[in-house]
Amino acid sequence: MVQRVGGSRRKTRHKLSKPFRSRGKISIRSYLQEFKEGDRVALKAEPAVQQGLYHGRFHGRSCVVMRKRGACYEVRLVDGNKEKMLIVHPVHLKRV
Repeated sequence: MVQRVGGSRRKTRHKLSKPFRSRGKISIRSYLQEFKEGDRVALKAEPAVQQGLYHGRFHGRSCVVMRKRGACYEVRLVDGNKEKMLIVHPVHLKRV
């Protein structure tokens, strides 16, 4: 068998990059933001923080917060006709 080349951030040069003027320190407010069950959120990656980052194929999708899990949140989204659950750090979530 041939081993797969690359990891989860492969081919994400533009998708997971920040605009030039928004580079620098990340906002502590977005890092520590709180959500309640049932809140609608959008998956918007913060490239400066790699922990709790979802797979790139879900970038820009909207989903629903299910519950808090440690420092992260469980979010539910529908991919095609399947319901999927992701564990995402709040810095990568944006309230819709």
